[in-house]
Amino acid sequence: MVMALTMTFGYALVTINIQALAGGLDIYVADAGWLTAAYVGTNACANLLLVKARQQFGIPAVSHTLLIVYAGATVFQVLVPGFGSALMVRAVDGMTAAALSTLTLYYLIQMVPAKFRPIALLLGVTLPQFGSPLARMVPVEMLVAGNWHGLHLIELGLALAALAAMWAAPLPPSQQHKAFEKLDLVTVALFLPAMWLICGVLASARLLWWTDTPWLGWALMAAVPLVVGVLLIELNRKNPLIDLRWITSRDMARFAIVAFLMRLILSEQSVGAIGLITAAGLNTDQTHRLFGVVMAAMVAGAVTAVLTASPKSPPYQVMVAALIVTLAAWMDSDATALTRPAQLMVSQAMVGFATMLFIGPCLLYGFMRLMERGATVLVSLVVLFNLTQNLGGLLGAALFGTYQVARTRVHALAMSEHLLGSDPQVAARLAQGPGALSAALTQQATIMGFNDMFRVIALLGIVTFCVILFFRLSNRVRQKRAALGPAT
Repeated sequence: MVMALTMTFGYALVTINIQALAGGLDIYVADAGWLTAAYVGTNACANLLLVKARQQFGIPAVSHTLLIVYAGATVFQVLVPGFGSALMVRAVDGMTAAALSTLTLYYLIQMVPAKFRPIALLLGVTLPQFGSPLARMVPVEMLVAGNWHGLHLIELGLALAALAAMWAAPLPPSQQHKAFEKLDLVTVALFLPAMWLICGVLASARLLWWTDTPWLGWALMAAVPLVVGVLLIELNRKNPLIDLRWITSRDMARFAIVAFLMRLILSEQSVGAIGLITAAGLNTDQTHRLFGVVMAAMVAGAVTAVLTASPKSPPYQVMVAALIVTLAAWMDSDATALTRPAQLMVSQAMVGFATMLFIGPCLLYGFMRLMERGATVLVSLVVLFNLTQNLGGLLGAALFGTYQVARTRVHALAMSEHLLGSDPQVAARLAQGPGALSAALTQQATIMGFNDMFRVIALLGIVTFCVILFFRLSNRVRQKRAALGPAT
């Protein structure tokens, strides 16, 4: 549990309080989006290096080194606060989280007999998901104490606790051999800046607006040749770091599509519900009860995923998760100016439950495909799944956030065209001051924009369910044809 929380808790604290943190760093909120880009971009491609680093130097050495570097970076930020040091910490945190994700799995697998290892895999994937709701339970005053020293000390404490746990319960030694090739470093040198650029655009575009900021387009243009370079190198290697032919095969392409779509609709909570609460003027301190309920629902989801796990269950578990998110989004689509966390508890508990019912079974399906092919594609599987979740999360926030802003403008314009000075409610607002009417109109338009966004997420949830159902039916047809083939 210590490893799992160290993976996600610090990053969750930053993203949840990013607006306040931007003020502490004397930067704009849009600039603070680069903190997200530094973490996600590094985390998305860290496993390109880490899998081979473990093979060459051993699991304990790699994990110890990264945790020590992470702890050192947090100390440096305390001593030399600023935007540059904050970016450095987030990048190191992204790489450390990638290392700890595998380490969590190793520890859980070592703890159980061989027949229970699929369950250990499910738990290893689901435990880190508690980092985000748990971070929302932390009082803001605790984090901002001493110019955000509270935040840095929490991260330092987690890093040191993880180190102590590793030293107290060391893993058995593993075989080491030369694993790195020269082209590995070239691939990473191209892939890492490409991910930083793409993530930076997705994190900032909604705030700076897509068509108003030229550097967003230039950044995406610069990322294209970097990605193309990675593809050309890996397609023509004898021992590719990323097996592109395998991850573009039918089964793995379908796996990636479903994982990506599910990550998009799970933005219902992180973008939709949280955005709606923020628009109502509430902060994280006023959502503790809500996320206490969400955490309880996540526990129930994890238990359900484990109890219903079987070699054939992942597609059906993910289908159910998609339907649950669809229903939750539809329930939230009738929000009003009086909607508060208490009115969102049922829907957000459903999303928390669905998150756990999706994340573990989905990766379990990927590992079953890996076992059919062999351990040589482990890096490819981890990178593919991380990309669907990291980029899916950022793209969901960017697209749904953009849609909400656009619909808010449409609703505000439509309502302003029908305002009449003779209307008693309009007159009452005008009597309160020149800005009262504008504020009320903006708030109502914002809520209507969120309602439209929830409806789009519900529609996408139905599409996701139908896509999975189509994949399952087409698989059955193909299997029947294969069975009848020899007879005919």
